Amino acid sequence: MNTPKTKPMLVQLVQYSRSTTDFLVRMLKGFAGPTVDLLIRLWLAKIFVVFGILELTHSDVAFGLAAYGRAVKFVAPHTAADIGASIELLGPVFLALGFMTRYAAATLLVLSLVIRLGGEPFDSQLFWAALFGWYVVIGAGPISLDRLLRRGLANSAIPGVPRIVRASEWARINLGPIYVSSLRIWMALALIVAGLLSTTSILSTSGSAASWLPLDVAARVSGSFGLFLGILLLIGFGTRYAALAIILALFADAMTDPRMTDAAYLLIICWIFILYGGGTPSADRVIAMLLTKRFPQLDVRDPRLLENLPRVVIVGAGFGGIACAVSLRNTPVAVTLIDQTNYHLFQPLLYQVATAGLSPGDIASPVRPLFRNDFGTRVLLGTVTNVDTRRRVVMIGEQEIAYEYLVIATGATHSYFGKEKWAPHAPGLKRIEDAIEIRRRILTAFEQAEATTDVAKRDSLLTFLIVGGGPTGVELAGAIAELARFGMDKDFRMFDPANARVILVQSASRLLPAFSEPLALIAQRSLEKLGVSVLLGSRVEDIDELGVVVSGSKILASTVLWAAGVTASPAAKWLNADCDKAGRIRVGADLSVPGIGKVFAIGDTALSSAWHGQPVPGLAAAAKQAGTYVARQIRERVAGRPPLPGFEYRHRGSLATIGRKAAVADFGFVKLWGEPAWWLWGIVHVSFLVGTRNRIATLINWFWAYLTYGAGIRLITSGNSVREQNL
Repeated sequence: MNTPKTKPMLVQLVQYSRSTTDFLVRMLKGFAGPTVDLLIRLWLAKIFVVFGILELTHSDVAFGLAAYGRAVKFVAPHTAADIGASIELLGPVFLALGFMTRYAAATLLVLSLVIRLGGEPFDSQLFWAALFGWYVVIGAGPISLDRLLRRGLANSAIPGVPRIVRASEWARINLGPIYVSSLRIWMALALIVAGLLSTTSILSTSGSAASWLPLDVAARVSGSFGLFLGILLLIGFGTRYAALAIILALFADAMTDPRMTDAAYLLIICWIFILYGGGTPSADRVIAMLLTKRFPQLDVRDPRLLENLPRVVIVGAGFGGIACAVSLRNTPVAVTLIDQTNYHLFQPLLYQVATAGLSPGDIASPVRPLFRNDFGTRVLLGTVTNVDTRRRVVMIGEQEIAYEYLVIATGATHSYFGKEKWAPHAPGLKRIEDAIEIRRRILTAFEQAEATTDVAKRDSLLTFLIVGGGPTGVELAGAIAELARFGMDKDFRMFDPANARVILVQSASRLLPAFSEPLALIAQRSLEKLGVSVLLGSRVEDIDELGVVVSGSKILASTVLWAAGVTASPAAKWLNADCDKAGRIRVGADLSVPGIGKVFAIGDTALSSAWHGQPVPGLAAAAKQAGTYVARQIRERVAGRPPLPGFEYRHRGSLATIGRKAAVADFGFVKLWGEPAWWLWGIVHVSFLVGTRNRIATLINWFWAYLTYGAGIRLITSGNSVREQNL
């Protein structure tokens, strides 16, 4: 009988093993699974396309195979040859594209069985049938047209199609585990028979049943060990670990006999077992059910699991907040992630939305899908109004969210240095709403310039002034200049868009203060080459509806954009914590707020001197590093281990782009500019985007705009329309 002390220990051991396995499987499914699935489909498609091409170019061979090798009694040889060649040419195309995958796989499955029955038997034919059967039941993975179109087709008005889609989904969910079990038993029998053949002479493979087992491939797993693994697979005990052992055994065998040949198919089958387990029925499933019944706390979806766990509240779903929440997976804590929007925004590309280069949906991803498989993470939509550190609750209006650990990752907004009256005339760029408003102002200026006959008014409308020479200001200026000179070159009749003036005002003596001086000079020259007027050492003294006063001179400009400064969120006021002039909370070496227990601040809302004694820059990479560090710090505290050493920021470099082929990159010891820096900038920014869809959409939009000089999202969608303004 278990003692009171051994029960929790057993439960914790099983929970840890299960959570670790689930985490690794999720990682494989999420990162490697889609790519491996595509590679498997391409590989199978290549095999049959080659067959089809050979038969198409050697019709006499195809006829001979149809007449003798693949004889089908009720079909004439010529007809059978034509059907076989058609399937071998068309089926692989659909399979590779992932379009109508189940139907393509079904025809190839039938063809594989015909080849098996009519010709000389090989193990590869059995594996073809097994894998095509898999695609008939499961369908193609995420990188496929089927997966892309499934949701739309399921809700379409095309007769019969929604029912077919629902039936396919039912087959995947209900028949998938059964098919996995069938594959497992089939592979187990092959290993057992091969193992017995290698150790005894009792069995014979002359029977018809044994001919349907891939014994040649199974024999590559050494006799007794293969027999043992076969028994484990047969009962479905430790299926994932047995599959991993088979993979390792195959690689060990390849060291002495490098001819893997058909053994690659066995690797694919083992990959399926690792991702999907033993299926139903299996000993793994039965043991899991019995353990969950005996210890209900093992049910990962049991709400009671979260009741006694330490509560971690993360305010803000930016880079820091998301990184912290992700890093807390598989940590025994209950996480609540709060944000005032339901999406994670990639702010570095906001300027491309503002200049009609990208859609808002390309740089923003809903937060909830990121944590749909993390039962311990709760996502809340709401605006935090206060924090009661004495009672340890976060206030969302009247609602109270209790916490044991609090992570403030609320970011920053634009600062007008006390001149808030400038805000209506010079919008900043921190939110999607800001980007859409800036896009509206830019596009409306061009539309109104086309409609007016007043030359002075047109000149004012075609003057765009950006305040601030940091990365945002430089990127905005370059993008507006390119939009005017290349994106709209044939769109207007009353004026030439290339005559638009783009002015960049910087109070410092050079652009990009965070970069080295040579790179800043290169960036300035690149802007000037695009036609941007750069005013250095110039102070903005006033902004109104007519324009800007710069160092005593009035510049008439209908569109003024602010990129000069930022201020932190009001988090310092919530906590009554010490902060700098920009409102950033002064944090300790471990990113905790001094004087307040178990409260951390990260990202743009925190002032940390973890960069060799210098303030950590407000970059996405810095916020992610801080979020990961705080998650590790919380993990150590929850486990009762000593705290980690102080946070040390590792600078990965600074990047800024100027137009379609120029950029600057400063990595300290390495500095790049021009086309190499531009390509690096694009790769880095795409990799930082959240979600495969966003990466693909952004790449497609960029590539199309790059080749056509087009600006694809030139929509005026907010504020008063031009018609309303002219009434």
